[in-house]
Amino acid sequence: MNLIIVESPAKAKTIKNFLGKDYEVIASKGHIRDLPKSRFGITVDEDNQLVPAYSVAKENAPTVKEIKALAKKADTIYIATDEDREGEAIGWHIAHAIKKDPEELPRIVFHEITKTAINHALESARKIDMNMVNAQQARRMLDRVVGYKLSPLLSSKIQKGLSGGRVQSSTLKLVVDREREIKAFIPVEYWSIDTMFKKDIEATLITHKGDKLSKLSIENKDSAEAITKSVNADSFIISKIETKQRKTSTPPPFMTSTLQQTASSKLGFTPKKTMMVAQALYEGVKTPDGTSGVITYMRTDSLNMAAEAVGAVRGIIESRYGKRYLPQEPKTYGKKSKGAQEAHEAIRPTMLHFSPEVAQSFLKADEIKLYRLIYERFMACQMNDAMFEQQSIIFEGKENEYRASGRKLIFDGFYAVTGTEDKDKLLPTLKEGEKADIQSIKPEQHFTEPPARYSEASLIKKLEAEGVGRPSTYAPTIATLSGRTYVTIEKKQIIPTEMAFTVTDMLEKNFANIVDISFTANMEEKLDEISEGETDWQKLLSDFYFPFMDQVAEGKEKIVSLKLAKPLGRTCPKCGESELLLRSGRFGNFIACSGFPKCKYTEQCDEEGNTVEKKEETADEKCDKCGNDMVIKNGRNGQFLACSNYPDCKNTKSIDVESQVSAAPCPDCGGEVSLKNSRRGPFWGCANYPDCKFISKFEPTTIKCKEKGCKGVLAERTYRNKDVYECVKCKNRTPR
Repeated sequence: MNLIIVESPAKAKTIKNFLGKDYEVIASKGHIRDLPKSRFGITVDEDNQLVPAYSVAKENAPTVKEIKALAKKADTIYIATDEDREGEAIGWHIAHAIKKDPEELPRIVFHEITKTAINHALESARKIDMNMVNAQQARRMLDRVVGYKLSPLLSSKIQKGLSGGRVQSSTLKLVVDREREIKAFIPVEYWSIDTMFKKDIEATLITHKGDKLSKLSIENKDSAEAITKSVNADSFIISKIETKQRKTSTPPPFMTSTLQQTASSKLGFTPKKTMMVAQALYEGVKTPDGTSGVITYMRTDSLNMAAEAVGAVRGIIESRYGKRYLPQEPKTYGKKSKGAQEAHEAIRPTMLHFSPEVAQSFLKADEIKLYRLIYERFMACQMNDAMFEQQSIIFEGKENEYRASGRKLIFDGFYAVTGTEDKDKLLPTLKEGEKADIQSIKPEQHFTEPPARYSEASLIKKLEAEGVGRPSTYAPTIATLSGRTYVTIEKKQIIPTEMAFTVTDMLEKNFANIVDISFTANMEEKLDEISEGETDWQKLLSDFYFPFMDQVAEGKEKIVSLKLAKPLGRTCPKCGESELLLRSGRFGNFIACSGFPKCKYTEQCDEEGNTVEKKEETADEKCDKCGNDMVIKNGRNGQFLACSNYPDCKNTKSIDVESQVSAAPCPDCGGEVSLKNSRRGPFWGCANYPDCKFISKFEPTTIKCKEKGCKGVLAERTYRNKDVYECVKCKNRTPR
């Protein structure tokens, strides 16, 4: 028996389907050995080298035990983790966890999970690449050093619960700097002379009295009116007509960053969602030929494509669209990003006969959307360019000159696959020397606008251009910023919170290198050099660690605490000794006893420190222990019922929201909608999840239902895009 160890169960299942009884496939379920969660886990030895204290977490012990048992029976143990640095390191850790020499275990890699690829990988096994492992170790330890030493400092000097990170903090500075630009922006007034010549030809004024005009040339109303008067008094002829052919080049195949950007703009997917869906397509989905991976590895910054795949897609292009659409030679695309790992492939479909039309019957809704995007982009990148005919007309007067531009598509090329949102702007047939009359003219006031906030897609594009992070880090970095309440994402815009400004300002003054985007990018380049065997990983670590620890020590001494601790002149009602203080917390201001941790008394308050009364809703239910009213309370796992006679009676009871079913079907798929519970409280959700992801807010009120004989209360919800009250018992709905 031969044993193949992969990372995910879905991948294991797919590979197992391709191999016979001689192979057993098991998943490590990601990292099984890592730095400890509860302590720093890095020591410095006598040679000033950083030594990691790796361990197997309790939750991973059963997996290690299972792999060990299978490894004892196996003739050959193959490490088949993902083909990037992280995967290489996971394979190395697996070998150590099962007490095997990593150098002796054959390492197999594949860009796609198909039967052909797996068999080829088994025939061409190699050894674990220690340069890649060391690059991952260096990255992991750098992140641990920054995270474990910087985060407590931020918590002690600003507010509890804050964190800093090597990539996270420099990315946050990008967002904060953009917001600073927006806040400092001063709008500038300018005017346009919106002119249309007869036959509905929109034209732009390009010169006035011999002076060339730019967008901001006309600065005020007086100038605009003077020019308008001049134009109205002018007479125009068509002095020049130019017709040129322009091409629109085919787009390159997808890599991680461009897939995330395009899925965001075209499908509305977050980067995190894009990677989750792509992971499923890579690891294995149902196809007419059984379960198989239908795209290549989705974490890549390479634009390389297998010659065999390119040859196959060229054949499909010729048979489906004809020779006009096929270039004479296959198209290749150069290195796109800094440090791109060219041994990898771009993201492409693995089974070209599994077209989007065929896939429609096998894939889930989100899967087919992303798969169609990948499939069509791969075909498009091997087709001929699109050709346009571009026309330019010059309208010349005595004092003024206008230009009108138009174009039409004369050969669709790759647009035959992807479609085009560009609409032709056709100009009428005109002749040079003809007189041209103005149809309408109107001066319009405008103001310059500040730079746009980053979207998730544009921030990823910026990080990629700067060489910060790698394909696997883009989505998690943005998720971390959002999860730490450093940013909010509204209408696709990333907006920094006040805390983001406070943290970034402190880091700029005391840890300039950590938030310096070029420093972070340079570190990424050095990690790339380690993976290529050009730089010593221990030297990189020590060169960073010791100066950084000096910065941390200096910060502890010199950084002035920004923590709020305002005395309120009131004695704590619980201990009767210490004074109450107004403090700041992760979720706003609160009142706490200055005798903490001996006295843990707290009060809710507004931003000014005024006590806020806790309002509790009375439930339509009595306590089954003492007979008093039960009240609705909020806990970490959602709402629950508690006796109003607390602390004399400590009876509590869960709210069984799952049993409450809406009378109305799901507006998206027609399925059953029921109340479900979560850590954030109850919500309406479709029973057909995850195929249908319909959810609606559920907010109980104290308003009683007016239906005869019903004792329920109304809840706020959204139904068919309308805000309504819905009774939690009889399901009667009324408009809000």
